[in-house]
Amino acid sequence: MEAYKNEVSNPYLLRVASAAEGTFSYFLRKFPMPGYPELLDFQWVKKERIKAGVTFALSQDGRAVSLPHAPFGGIWMEEKLSSASLEAFLNAVVENLRLRKVRKILLVQPPKPYGEEIDLIQYLLFKTGFSVEKVVSHHFLCGKKKIKKFAQDQQMKWSSKFKESGLKAMIGPIQNFGFLEEIRNWNAQKGYSVTFEEGRLIQQVSEFPERYFLVSILKNKQSIAHALGVLLTEDCLYYFLSAINPKSEVKNLGDLLLAKFFFLASELKVNEVDLGSSDLNEGPNHNLIHFKSRFSNDISIKITWSRTI
Repeated sequence: MEAYKNEVSNPYLLRVASAAEGTFSYFLRKFPMPGYPELLDFQWVKKERIKAGVTFALSQDGRAVSLPHAPFGGIWMEEKLSSASLEAFLNAVVENLRLRKVRKILLVQPPKPYGEEIDLIQYLLFKTGFSVEKVVSHHFLCGKKKIKKFAQDQQMKWSSKFKESGLKAMIGPIQNFGFLEEIRNWNAQKGYSVTFEEGRLIQQVSEFPERYFLVSILKNKQSIAHALGVLLTEDCLYYFLSAINPKSEVKNLGDLLLAKFFFLASELKVNEVDLGSSDLNEGPNHNLIHFKSRFSNDISIKITWSRTI
């Protein structure tokens, strides 16, 4: 563990430690990153209390990324900070990375539902010399009571459909990984790119089984749809990975799958459901945006920031 004190920002202290030693609400901050030999957590400390933090994976070619192979990384606030103190933290982190011979910083800041101070953080990143490299939108359903009510409405709406079609839903922790091959094959048949790293995902589920949940829909005891949910934080369930068997003749299967996913969210008593991004390489995926808008009450952007130092 290392500590750096900045006289301008007294009484705050920049503490740098291995991320493996930390305990985080966003658990992927402590997960090893392939190709990045160092995973360091930068903490803004006052009277031994952590006020803010950011985890960076450091590569051998002088890059610091927060975080590669993850939905996002970014600055996380543990307690309220003034804008001046937060700016001092950003400057202290950049200076420390400079001393470590880092030449390029990439930081993926999560959408606003993950923290009330996100907009202030985005503003200060811009003002301290960071540039916007990428912007994607995420759809959310926010509010524990709204999630519960929506899940109940969906259950009532589709219960007869399940009975008439002879469908069964399986919801719970992951028991085996056979569903990953089905997701890969079904998406490939539709011409969708497969972006998840199976080995890494299996390792994450094995180390954090309490964070991962599978929703499957079966017909005649055969899976026809899957959705993988991840508790990225204790308050937010992320719709991470899904697929539908293109040979299935069941109509509205996407709606049925999301209905059961929201039932899971209600059972977990989360405050937000993150339905993920809706982007194509060439631009917005308007069809997907329209579909997700039927299941959400908020849309927020996720920004990738970069800075050369």
